[in-house]
Amino acid sequence: MLRLFRNWYDRHLSDPQAVFLLVLLLSIFAVIVTLGGMLTPVFAAIIIAYLLEWFVRQLARWGMRRIFAVLLVWLVFVLFLLILMFGVLPLLSVQIADLIPELSRYWAKGENYLTHLSQDYQFISPEFTQRLIEDMSEIVSTIGKNLLLGGSLKDITSGVIALIVYLVLLPLLVFFFLKDKQLILNWLGRFLPPQRSLMVQVWSELDRQLGNYIRGKVWEIGIVSAATYLLFALFGLKYAFLLAVLVGVSCLIPYIGIIIVSAPVLVVAYFQFGYSSDLLWLLIWYLVIQGLEGSVLVPLLFSGVVNLHPVAIIVSVLVFGGLWGFWGVFFAIPLATLINALLHAWPNTAHGANT
Repeated sequence: MLRLFRNWYDRHLSDPQAVFLLVLLLSIFAVIVTLGGMLTPVFAAIIIAYLLEWFVRQLARWGMRRIFAVLLVWLVFVLFLLILMFGVLPLLSVQIADLIPELSRYWAKGENYLTHLSQDYQFISPEFTQRLIEDMSEIVSTIGKNLLLGGSLKDITSGVIALIVYLVLLPLLVFFFLKDKQLILNWLGRFLPPQRSLMVQVWSELDRQLGNYIRGKVWEIGIVSAATYLLFALFGLKYAFLLAVLVGVSCLIPYIGIIIVSAPVLVVAYFQFGYSSDLLWLLIWYLVIQGLEGSVLVPLLFSGVVNLHPVAIIVSVLVFGGLWGFWGVFFAIPLATLINALLHAWPNTAHGANT
């Protein structure tokens, strides 16, 4: 056992650069875990600036001075943020407000259907259907209480204040991270060892994998949301915009997300169209979009990214969701991609890096 550990240590941690990198990563993780709540605007701004940096570099390659490229990209980002806050979110809130009263009607129909199951199918006992109705009623009641009464007035007020603060701080932080990128990197470089070829190689791998993944996901969400919305709008499906956004966002959690989001799509479509040809054709085209996404769009967008195994995706969702709740689930796949890229780069660099 000691020999095996020695061989593992010689391969991965014999280089002082590898040891420093490991300590640095553990320190960053400790800061995120302990101070993540307070530094959320900073982390969000770093991620957004990282995404926007690609556009800044493209404009600089076309001959535009960096400061003007930063200003142009930042202004487009602020415009997008304003459209999101005053265009998209109000429309989503209206559709959610319209959907909530409908849910009680959907539930009443579903309860009536479950009640008649034991009459239509002899092998289903009335006790089973009654127990199922009671369990589902309790689940629906719990969800409703959490949505409507989960937060006190103080929590709601502090949430609104935090949102306003974020709307002011986030664009400013993004601007300074873009404008003073080299200045910040030079300042951070003062605390790093002179010999850091390993960190440079690992960062190059992370930058390639993570950057391609995040940019690909942004395009995937936009394309899937637009295609799904056109489909729902053509069929006149209620809450088309809300459901299309949910389908697009579900791309962040492969396999699991689409299964969860397809449930409300099926419920709304069934109660609107019933057993009809419209329902059948809607589901067929919906499956076509999902099939094209998996077989054409994903390979096209993520050809340069190391794919994650479905087991790794499920484990990452469970682990990061358990650590950070909703945001852990939201960022589970990017974080798993980052770890995967790091593991992919580490053996090739730690084994042969120059000291």
